[in-house]
This record gives sequence, structure tokens and C-alpha cells, in this order.
Amino acid sequence: MRTRPLLWITGISVAFQAALSAWALTQIPAGTQVPIHWGIDGRPDGYADALLALLLTPGITLLLGLLLAVVPSFDPRRGNLVRSSTAYLWICGAVLVFIAGLHVVLVLAALGNDVEVTRFIGVGIGALFAVIGNFLGKTRSSWFLGIRTPWTLSSELSWTRTHRLGGILFVAVGLITMLVSLVLPPEAFFLTLMIGVLGSVVVLFAYSYFVWRDDPDRRPS
Repeated sequence: MRTRPLLWITGISVAFQAALSAWALTQIPAGTQVPIHWGIDGRPDGYADALLALLLTPGITLLLGLLLAVVPSFDPRRGNLVRSSTAYLWICGAVLVFIAGLHVVLVLAALGNDVEVTRFIGVGIGALFAVIGNFLGKTRSSWFLGIRTPWTLSSELSWTRTHRLGGILFVAVGLITMLVSLVLPPEAFFLTLMIGVLGSVVVLFAYSYFVWRDDPDRRPS
């Protein structure tokens, strides 16, 4: 699989976050405690030293990007993952971009700005779900990417149909979550996301079994 684009995205994202953190640290007095966690109501409920807080996200981005670039090499169905490389790169790239956006919000909050962090997270997660859903139907059976149930992994038909349905559900959940995050109180976003995710999991789990059951070319699950 071509991992160079993913490494480029990781490098650019880490460099951007590190530069932003370096600038922000010149604006914040040493030893200042800044918010790093917010409750469902949007109020900060966790704090850390500014240096640690502003280096944490770039560090997570670097480790995650390297992990996403390396792990596919160990997938037993690596050939299928190579065929899904476009979907894989888009999904992983979207995750890294979301983290970079979150870092911007953390820096703004650390500088004392009144930022609606929960609302941003809701819109960001909704957009992330929409991107993932858009590419789910373009994935091939693998152990690392996609909706992995005993039946999708033992039936190409179940994998294909489950991911087509999953793509529709993920996009729908993502768009609804974005809309709710924009127009309703922060608590509504969390409830909407939980209902959407749990409902999708139940539907897709059951659907993958029924498609597998009726597939004459299925393998034992």
C-alpha cells in the first residue's frame, strides 16, 4: 500500500500544530493551567500545564499517523487493503485533519477565548462520519478497515452489501449530528450521536448475518 501520502499528511499536520503551539506558548505565562477537557454541557472540567497541553495533540497525531502507516502491512488480507487504498487514505486523512482542527480549538481556549468546544466537536465528528460513510462502500474485505463481523469476514456478498448500507447510515448519522450540533444545545449532539451509532451497529450486525445466511458462497463464520 502507498503510505507516502499518509506520512505527508501526518508530517504537515504535526508541523502545523507544533508551530501553532510554539507561538501560543509565547503568549501564555509559564505554569499556566489551561483547559484540556470539557463536559457535555460545554464547560471545561479538566486542566493541565500549558506546555503539556499544547504538545499533547501534536504527539498524538505523530504516533497515530505512524501507526496508521505501518499497521496495514500486517493485515492478513493485505491485497484487499491495497485495493482499498483510496478509501483508507481518505478515512485516515480525515481523522488526522479532525485532530488538527481540535488542536486549533484547544489553542484558542488556552489563550482565553470563549470557544464552544462541544459544538465544534459535534460538527467535526459529524463530518468525520460523513467522510467515512462516503468511502465505506469502496472497501474490500480486510481485518483492519471496515465493518468486521464474523459474517462480513466470511462472505464477500455480506461484506459488500453491509458496507453499502453502512455507508448510507454513517453519512446520515454524520449529517444529522452536524445539524444538531449547530442548532441545538451541546447535550443534544451527544445523545444524537449515541442513538445513531448504537442503532447503526445493531442494524448492520443483524443485516450482515442475514446476507451471509443467504449467500451460497459463504464460508463458515
